[in-house]
Amino acid sequence: MQKHPRQYQRIAQALALGVLLGSGASAMAQAWPAKTISIVVPFATGGTTDAIARTLGQELSKNLGQPVIIENKPGAGATIGADYVAKAKPDGYTLLVGAVHHTIATSVYKKLPYDFQRDLAPVSTVAMVPNVLVVNPNLAAKNVAELVALAKKTPGKLSFGSNGNGTGQHLIGAQFSLASGVDIVHVPYKGSGPLTIDLLGGQIDMSFDTVTPVLSHIRAGKLRALAVTTIKRSAALPEVPTLDESGLKGFDQGTWFGLLAPAATPKDVLARLNTEVVSIVKSPEFQKRMEEIGAVPIGGSAAQMAAQIKTDTERYAKLVKDAKVTVQ
Repeated sequence: MQKHPRQYQRIAQALALGVLLGSGASAMAQAWPAKTISIVVPFATGGTTDAIARTLGQELSKNLGQPVIIENKPGAGATIGADYVAKAKPDGYTLLVGAVHHTIATSVYKKLPYDFQRDLAPVSTVAMVPNVLVVNPNLAAKNVAELVALAKKTPGKLSFGSNGNGTGQHLIGAQFSLASGVDIVHVPYKGSGPLTIDLLGGQIDMSFDTVTPVLSHIRAGKLRALAVTTIKRSAALPEVPTLDESGLKGFDQGTWFGLLAPAATPKDVLARLNTEVVSIVKSPEFQKRMEEIGAVPIGGSAAQMAAQIKTDTERYAKLVKDAKVTVQ
């Protein structure tokens, strides 16, 4: 059966439209980024997550040729910010600086409005920062043994601050209590900024925060560092022993940070982000800044970060159970 000339015309028009739409979609993908990118920090300003995000954002802006802004959305142990990004439009313009805290929160909170592994796509790890046990210098403890002795003498009287319920600092404090057999009170904050202010003012006695927000205060003698929580000493505080060296054998906890996007973000956008982040992490400028704040640059593939998240989620589920960490 012969086709009428008008049928040929319609077919040709449909084919042309298809090519046009396909080209348009490809052009849209290639055009990313075409506007401002937001990086969500799930803590208040003044902490390690904030410092890493701002350094990363500044370099991303240079590389991508678009503004990168930092949005602080603190609360609920970093889960408010994570939920915001998990539900954001998956177009590559809303990102999250996630951390080990999110793998812990999965076990601490009975019900979260998002699934960290399902609803967020890893881009790359960025850095790891050791945690450090610091005390207000007015506290009569010069080392871990003296702190444990003081805590045992006054059970329930000493307090430690954290970045919030279910964060790495919370879990490390709980592990410390379990391992040393002491009773210390947990005081959650919305970030390292307000936590450090209260620690300096003596409203709380100690913290197990990352090195970054307390480093300058340690060097100035305003806070006393008793031990780092990783198995190796921190390059930023080489004179400070580890908890393992101080008698709590096998204690090895640090805090990693990485970039994530909503799960349905286009694969080419995620790939571009990974390429840029890894390039930035390897740059001398970024590495110098990380050294200044006591961080160790990491970088790596999205698959490596996904594996880290899966492993930590399983590992911390057991630690949360053993240390009986609960949200009050």
